[in-house]
Amino acid sequence: MLTIYGIKNCDTMKKARSWLEAHGVAHAFHDYKASGIDRASLERWVAEHSWETVLNRAGTTFRALPDADKQGLDADKAIALMLAQPAMIKRPVLDLGRRTLVGFKPEIYEQALSLRA
Repeated sequence: MLTIYGIKNCDTMKKARSWLEAHGVAHAFHDYKASGIDRASLERWVAEHSWETVLNRAGTTFRALPDADKQGLDADKAIALMLAQPAMIKRPVLDLGRRTLVGFKPEIYEQALSLRA
């Protein structure tokens, strides 16, 4: 079964989960705002996609950080920020088993899931 990671009330998450349900894709939902996220998962996502992709710098949580916390970002600092405040993780993250998708675009989900069939 696939796991989709995100935040329950996020509009993009709602679209992604609705898409999965409409296409009959069984999945588990992990709310990383409510349940947190482990370092190993973040490190794996950053290794696969880069911290620049996984860290949601456009969100209000990141923008509210003091300027000092935004300076000198690298993978380690980004992971520490996301561990401390999981709302800074781009969403959704869809774990396909051997790889993950970050963000939601229906055409990318369809392509990735058709390859699994």
